[in-house]
Amino acid sequence: MSFFDRLKSSLQKTKDQLFGAFEESAAPAASGGTATVGTRTRRIESADALEEALITCDVGVAATDRIVESVRRKARRGDDLLPLVREEILSILQGAAPPPVTGAHPRVVLIVGVNGTGKTTSIGKLANLLKQEGQKPLVCAADTFRAAAVEQLEIWTRRADVGFVRAQPNSDPAAVVFDAIQSAKARQLDPVLVDTAGRLHTRVNLMKELDKIKRVAAREVEGAPHEVLLVLDATVGQNGVAQAREFMKVSGVNGIILTKLDGTAKGGVAVAIAQDLRLPIRYVGTGEQIDDLVPFNPREYVDALFEDAW
Repeated sequence: MSFFDRLKSSLQKTKDQLFGAFEESAAPAASGGTATVGTRTRRIESADALEEALITCDVGVAATDRIVESVRRKARRGDDLLPLVREEILSILQGAAPPPVTGAHPRVVLIVGVNGTGKTTSIGKLANLLKQEGQKPLVCAADTFRAAAVEQLEIWTRRADVGFVRAQPNSDPAAVVFDAIQSAKARQLDPVLVDTAGRLHTRVNLMKELDKIKRVAAREVEGAPHEVLLVLDATVGQNGVAQAREFMKVSGVNGIILTKLDGTAKGGVAVAIAQDLRLPIRYVGTGEQIDDLVPFNPREYVDALFEDAW
């Protein structure tokens, strides 16, 4: 199955929710803007109908307001409005650009997120994806206070057949990162993917831990960490945006891995993240298998969401 087909399949629940709301608001064509889809006429130009459809998919208030206003401004009587909605969603997603590519070697990527979001499995999947792209990733288990997480991460890295560095339980996470960077240099592995603790409720301790990791990484590789990716569970919808705000305060997040997209109708949260936080979605989880993580492409996202919609 191609990346696009996997993304389309994962967005099916979101798509059903979105266009189901449009169908529920269907009415005979009369005056005002309408959108004709197949043999159905959907009155989605009315603010209430369009707003409700977007909110139910967790697009968020700010993005919904922007989309509704854009459609009102651009629509003409009798227009098919769905292309206007699609165009504005694409514009929002493209407005959140990923950080520039660095020439540093090895690249150091910190991966953060609360426990239960799929962080550990996402790291294993990301390592596998990068290897398939011809890179030579090394995974660093710096969440040293959760032995189960380290064991799980080791299982995933074995499945991906990539390098792995761990330490004794309760070791200094920054020391593990130092060892991983040295190992990557010696073995010419790149990038270093660092799993970090997800204890957001103890923000002060987490901040100190991350600061120390960053200092060690920056001392060993210029510009490190080069990316800080936050793993968010799509099924929590707008709560994920709140989580992202907190992690931005303590870790300098500059990209998102959105997991469990296949299990929710709240896939619109990707739009909320781009609009509210200006953070790019870098990867999306589309299932439970090791190859069920795909690079996020804004155009493919909207193509998958709106395919066969008109």
